[in-house]
Parts: sequence; C-alpha cells; structure tokens
Amino acid sequence: MDVLKKVPVREQDAAVRARNFEEVCLGYNREEAMEEAQRCINCKNAQCIKGCPVAIDIPGFIQEVKAGNIEGAYQVISQSSALPAVCGRVCPQESQCEGKCIRGIKGEPISIGKLERFVADWAAENEIKPEGAKEKKHKKVAVIGSGPAGLTCAGDLAKMGYDVTIFEALHEAGGVLVYGIPEFRLPKEKVVQKEIENVKALGVTIETDVVIGKSITIDELMQEEGFDAVFIGSGAGLPKFMGIPGEQANGVFSANEYLTRSNLMKAFREDSRTPIMHGKKVAVVGGGNVAMDAARTALRLGAEVHIVYRRSEEELPARVEEVHHAKEEGIIFDLLTNPVEILSDENGWVNGIRCIQMELGEPDASGRRRPIEIPGSEFVIAVDTVIMSLGTSPNPLISSTTKGLEVNKWKCIIADEAHGKTTKEGVYAGGDAVTGAATVILAMGAGKAGAKGIDEYLSR
Repeated sequence: MDVLKKVPVREQDAAVRARNFEEVCLGYNREEAMEEAQRCINCKNAQCIKGCPVAIDIPGFIQEVKAGNIEGAYQVISQSSALPAVCGRVCPQESQCEGKCIRGIKGEPISIGKLERFVADWAAENEIKPEGAKEKKHKKVAVIGSGPAGLTCAGDLAKMGYDVTIFEALHEAGGVLVYGIPEFRLPKEKVVQKEIENVKALGVTIETDVVIGKSITIDELMQEEGFDAVFIGSGAGLPKFMGIPGEQANGVFSANEYLTRSNLMKAFREDSRTPIMHGKKVAVVGGGNVAMDAARTALRLGAEVHIVYRRSEEELPARVEEVHHAKEEGIIFDLLTNPVEILSDENGWVNGIRCIQMELGEPDASGRRRPIEIPGSEFVIAVDTVIMSLGTSPNPLISSTTKGLEVNKWKCIIADEAHGKTTKEGVYAGGDAVTGAATVILAMGAGKAGAKGIDEYLSR
C-alpha cells in the first residue's frame, strides 16, 4: 500500500456515461474504504476539521472506518451533518477539508469525501438512522425552504428538541438538491430522498406547495400560527442574464430552468409533461459547477456542447473534478470567449451565438485577471440552444412581504454570519438567500449557525 496516494475510486467509463444519467462515480466498497482510512495519521490538531463548514469530527469518523465500525463512523458524522451522502458527493473537498489535510503536504490528501459517502451509503443500506432528541422543548420553529440550509437547520433544531416544520414552495422537498444537481452527480431516490427521510425521522414535518409570501407570510406564521422563530433558507433561484441582444429568442434558457425541467420534472424522459428542446448544438455560457451540470445534461440528451467562458481554464470556478469529467465526456471548451449577441432565424429560433475573443489583463476585485476584448476578433458559433449559467440571486418575494426584514443592494437578506440573526426579531436566515449563489456545504454551515442562533434566542 502506497500511503502517499489515495485508493483509486471506480467510475463509469466516459464514453458510456456520456449517454446515460446514472451516477458517474461508483464510490468505495468496504475494503477500499478501510484501506483508504489506514492512510489517516489522526492528527491531534486536525486542520481538516477547520476546513469543514459544519465542523465534522473527520479524524474521529475515519478512525471508526479504520476499525471497521461503520455504524459508529456514521453516528460521529451525523452529530454534525444532516446530509452526509450529499456532501460526500458534491462538496468541494479539494478546497476545504482535503485542502487542509496534513497528509496532503507530502503526497495526496485523505479521500475524505469518498469516505464520508461510503459511510452514509452504508448507513442507508442498513437503515441506520441519526439519533434524535431525548427531551422536547415545546417551542415551534418554521423553516422556509427544504434545500441544504433548511434541512440542516431543521435537523439540528429537531435534535435539540424543537417542534420544526419546513415549508417548501415546490411539490417535492430537497430544493437545489432535487432541481439543480443532475442525477449523474446526485441520485435523487437513492441519496436525496433517503437523507430527507432521515431529517423527517428526527420529527421534522415538511409541507410542500407552500409559497411563503403568497400562501402565507412570515408575519402570519409568527402572529397567527404560533411559531416562536423562523429560519429563512429559501435559496437563490432568480437567474441572471447578460443583457445582450437576442436573449429573448426561442431556445434560450437559464441554467436554472433547464436543470429544473430536466432534474425535478424529468424532461429527459419521453413521457415527461414538461419537455425541453433537445438541441443538436448547445452553447452553455459560464464556467461554474452549474454550467458544467447544464452542459453535461445537454450532452446526455444527445447534443454537441460548448462551454463558452470569458476567462482561461485557470480561472474556471467549477470544481476540478467536474471540469475533468466534462472534458472526458467530450464537452468542448471555448475559453477566453465572450458572447456579444444571440442570433436567430426568421421564426425567432436560435441559430448561432456571436462571440468575441478575450485576453486577460490585471486582476479585478475577485482576484482573477480581468478579461479584455480583442478588437476585430468576433466570430460565430452555430448552435440551436443557448443556456445562460451566470449565477442566481434571491427572489425578493419573502423580503418584500415581511415587515422589518432588510436586504442589501443585491436583494440578499441581511443576517449575522455567526448566528443568522436578521433585522427582524425572531427571524434568522442563511445560505444563498443571504450570500447569493454558493455551495451546498456553505449553505449547510449557515443552517447550523441559524439553528444555534435560534436555540440561543428561544433559550433566553
């Protein structure tokens, strides 16, 4: 055994997976997981924990895996995380826990994410549940949104003994976990639904098809329905566009809409009632994880797919693993390229995207080198579908219907980072509704902070 290198993880062959929606990464089996766990040196001052937004006792659970006590490993993880099977698949471990792993100084870091995934999957297969509250506190908390922030906050509060109800606007719980992340990265029935069932097993009630701000307001929840506190984890589902000519053409989607129709409404199936255009040549504008998800979904629907991104590969914000998988599957990367117009035919359907080549100048406020247009370098990519993946912002419905709830200039709810406290008494918030679009694990960290803040508030 080479302790300097990770135990390899099995994956579907690229040529095969590019034509199906089955999970790409196959994960570790028990023997592989225990072998990988042997590489952990069980640091006394574990930097990996400091790199985890929900502060999982990483050496603690890995030592249990090393000893073959997988149930014990799961209970260690579940003390801190409500969604370990999700995090093991979609967290950017390379820039968080694994990025701080001491083993990684000389050699490769411990494969923390894959070990977490193995433990969570084993627990699900063996119907092991997280431990709930021993005593009830007889106070009611409403959680708005059943995405990672809401589920985490609700799970933590339930473990503390609170009576928690989640209100979800869509017909199915899970938020971005069900509508935003493709099946081949995050299986819905095998993973997401089981994680949600674990949260419900703690005593959490989930009510779907409730649009806060329309069906009922936060003020009504607190004044008429008897909720003692509210956590807002409604995410950021309002898509951004470039504002270039032609964006209103038929065949232009936001990545949010495209992925929602494909993931939640199963538009990739022939019997789906919410079809999306299965383009033959698709351009995805953007370079983040959502752009990779949209591009790889379009590829699986039979298209030739281009990622159009105005910076170089070094500046791509997507996870290295996602970029690697996209390249393996045949996605074409048009880098240092910026769209200036979407072209359409006489019937209003997209037939091309006019772009200009870019070069990198000095760093901007984000620390990345600023892209600058090269005069006279315009060219056209012939496509029949354009997917805009430029980020999202919070829907202002909740803030506009709640008295005393302040937002910033980006329409994000103003909340204290450490506790999620907003400008309205008894109301807390976290995740994308506060920060704008970010990662699943950061939303979970905000959910934990919100639960802590609410507990302190209701315990006064």
